[in-house]
Amino acid sequence: MSRDAYTSTQKFLHWALFVLVVLLYALTYGEDLLPRGDPTVDAVWRLHISFGLLLAALVFWRVVLRGMRGAPRLPADMPAPERAAARVGHLALYALLVAIPVLGILLTWFRGDALSFFGLFTVPAPFAPDRATARTIRELHSLCANGILVVAGIHALAALYHHFVRRDTILTRMLPGHR
Repeated sequence: MSRDAYTSTQKFLHWALFVLVVLLYALTYGEDLLPRGDPTVDAVWRLHISFGLLLAALVFWRVVLRGMRGAPRLPADMPAPERAAARVGHLALYALLVAIPVLGILLTWFRGDALSFFGLFTVPAPFAPDRATARTIRELHSLCANGILVVAGIHALAALYHHFVRRDTILTRMLPGHR
């Protein structure tokens, strides 16, 4: 890998995870627009679970690739506080990307539901439903989901700052077609 750019696979995973996070958020809040008892709510919930499992698989792949290939060097003239902020920001993104699907899986199981991936396979809950635990996990899942929007927003603003103010390659090295 060029130490100045991400691989095409890393770029694909970056943007696929972005799209999935937005889609999952839209499914969650789109469900709120439906009337209580509408059978579409169950379909939206099943889609949310399936896309959440896809997110989990892609996050796993992304973490493995990051561990194997690392990340491109930061610009030599980047100040130490910015380097530290970049490391903390990426760590927060990865932590949230791992926590959200893990909490989602636990939430599904503690609600007493099986995990189904687009109807292709099903993983039954390994333990009995527990409403109190499910409620706590739901709060944590929601907190992390909202947190990733904040952290990803800061991440995007930092990339734009680097592109338009510092005029370095931080943003372009994650764009498709850039080597």
